[in-house]
Amino acid sequence: MKRLVVLALLVACRNTHDEPKPPPAPAPAPAPPAAPAPAPAPAAPATTAAAPQPIAGVTPTPGDYKIKDFAFTSGEKLPELRIHYMTLGTARRDAAGHVTNAILIMHGTGGSGQQFARKQFADELFGAGQPLDLTRYFVILPDDIGHGNSSKPSDGMHAKFPRYGYNDMAEAEHALVADGLKVDHLRLVMGTSMGCMHSWMWAEKWPAMMDAVLALACLPTQIAGRNREWRKMVIDAIQQDPDWANGEYTRQPHGGLLEASHLLTLAGSAPLFDQKRLSSRAAADQAVEETTASYVSTHDANDVLYAVSASRDYDPLPDLEKITAQFLFINSADDFINPPELGIAEREIKRVKRGKFLLIPASESTHGHGTHTWATFWKKDLQQLLDATARK
Repeated sequence: MKRLVVLALLVACRNTHDEPKPPPAPAPAPAPPAAPAPAPAPAAPATTAAAPQPIAGVTPTPGDYKIKDFAFTSGEKLPELRIHYMTLGTARRDAAGHVTNAILIMHGTGGSGQQFARKQFADELFGAGQPLDLTRYFVILPDDIGHGNSSKPSDGMHAKFPRYGYNDMAEAEHALVADGLKVDHLRLVMGTSMGCMHSWMWAEKWPAMMDAVLALACLPTQIAGRNREWRKMVIDAIQQDPDWANGEYTRQPHGGLLEASHLLTLAGSAPLFDQKRLSSRAAADQAVEETTASYVSTHDANDVLYAVSASRDYDPLPDLEKITAQFLFINSADDFINPPELGIAEREIKRVKRGKFLLIPASESTHGHGTHTWATFWKKDLQQLLDATARK
């Protein structure tokens, strides 16, 4: 149901590259997550990668890029950091051997590259003649640190896992693209929610590496105000749960995850859409109960805590003038997390040399913060961006 879609959206190192194995044949959809394991092992969702399912008729090629001795901004290190990813389409190279058609798409908090397989995204963008036609482009879908099948606390380190931030995540994404996949230029960098914020970081850190940027559902400023408040509430709810045990729990902190689910539901809500879809008290209550039950049974508290905390080092505001790529920035008017009345987007996009901001009006069809993955609302603008930056 739509609630689950919303929650999934929100919510210089020496490298070695593990070449991806040939993609296996399509398999049936994975079984639901197993029931929580008994003590002493904490209950957490399974992390084994399932066989990839076709996306817009194309079977993804999965892989794991392993970065040796990864140094985090905090000073912590991991002997090996695993970044899982999928690719779609075929890389095309020029006479000098450089890939010319690569596109990087980055997911949101609590999500993974797999979220872009959803019909409202893939079926609008990846098909023949569509903006990101997979017969033309080579699409890279990473799982960020702490997410999906990349290295994360629930793999076994629990609260001893390094305290990663957005800078670490962006550096790992760059290592995958540049060192792992040997791509030194991107036709397009785009991202949703957290991935939107990473898009701003990419445009500042590596301004000459991309032709264009599409940033969906974020703001180019540090996480403050209400956006920080709800995140702090999620953090406090988990850490103050009696079962928290400083992150070394033997059973999931149920109360903390319950409250996290409630807050994430509100943060991702769409008032007009929800009022129409949940038009009675019973329907609204049922939606909350179903969403919460699913969330609590499939999420690990450390993973949630780390993911929500990671935005603490995000602040592209001081360096917006460094951005040289053509930059399209789109938010929706019914986004609780990035409310338009702040006026930040309209003010700060003026500092981006080739920047443009669009605000999608709220309606009974928009999906609040989650509008970022409903490509029907912005795919024409994406096509115009690609046309405007096409190499002659």
